[in-house]
Amino acid sequence: MSVIEMKPVRDRILDAAVEHYYAEGIRAVSADKLIAAAHVSKVTFYRHFPSKNDLIAAYLEVRAEDERASVTAKRAELDGDPAAVLEWYAQVVGTASCTPGFRGCPFINAAAEIADVDHPGHAIITRHRAWLTEQARQLLDELGVAHAAARAEQVMMLRDGAMVSGYIGNDAAQVAADLTRGARAIIGR
Repeated sequence: MSVIEMKPVRDRILDAAVEHYYAEGIRAVSADKLIAAAHVSKVTFYRHFPSKNDLIAAYLEVRAEDERASVTAKRAELDGDPAAVLEWYAQVVGTASCTPGFRGCPFINAAAEIADVDHPGHAIITRHRAWLTEQARQLLDELGVAHAAARAEQVMMLRDGAMVSGYIGNDAAQVAADLTRGARAIIGR
């Protein structure tokens, strides 16, 4: 039995979705491609995910859980040092956006493909974006930044731009440095 076959079926399907949806786009990936990648039958696939929308929502939730866990762990590790958390995040964005295979923010990508606001994935995207923005607001509050909520929104827009900058080929260190400088300018530090 291979390592893939030892994983629970649902996890294998989600792993295939994470890999292929991110690399190729949600609309471009067929159920058949995911069925083959997960080494499952169609019946098994549809037993776990009755519709593509169900799988898209689960994919987005996995991506959101991963980012929440990472940010939460780093905030706990650097408790009391909000500037260090923000610097860490800038480094993560800069580094990730310049790695081979980086295709942008998975939530922004999915939002571009999901036109229907009633789609279950849309709610996950909106909720995750609000959570991430709230993390920035809390950190800015801890730093004593005035108008922290508005500044957090601006920092998020800068983050989005940094991801695009890295994706189109800029140097990781430069992207991280520019993101940090831009964020400092926004928050007045």
